[in-house]
Amino acid sequence: MIVGYTAGVFDMFHVGHVRLLERASRKCDELMVGVTTDDLSLTFKGKSPIVPYEERREIVAAMSCVDRVIPQASVDKMLVWQEWGFDRLFAGDDKRSEPEWKRWDAEFPRLGVEIIYFPYTKVTSSTYLRASLEAIHGSV
Repeated sequence: MIVGYTAGVFDMFHVGHVRLLERASRKCDELMVGVTTDDLSLTFKGKSPIVPYEERREIVAAMSCVDRVIPQASVDKMLVWQEWGFDRLFAGDDKRSEPEWKRWDAEFPRLGVEIIYFPYTKVTSSTYLRASLEAIHGSV
């Protein structure tokens, strides 16, 4: 059984999220998804999600391609692997150049974990949607 893992804030759920989850699901037998907690989002991104954690968790869990949803309380994928275990790690290809992902690219294969990058949806993203809302309504 191949367990796959991906994570995200999944704020303002959109087609990029759907594509990531569906693609990841096709590459494993069980897809586990970490939904970023409100506290982690505030700490890591400096802002709270527009949609609260419990609602984002429920939205992700409703996807037929998702088998299990866990809280993402740390951005350290190695800690998640140690606690939950997975065989494949999925991410958007926009992550590939980030320092921690370069480190995981080197470390995870030694543990038998494959990292698979999918094309990032550039037209629709939560960052773009949030910026659009802020342009119309001010800070959100």
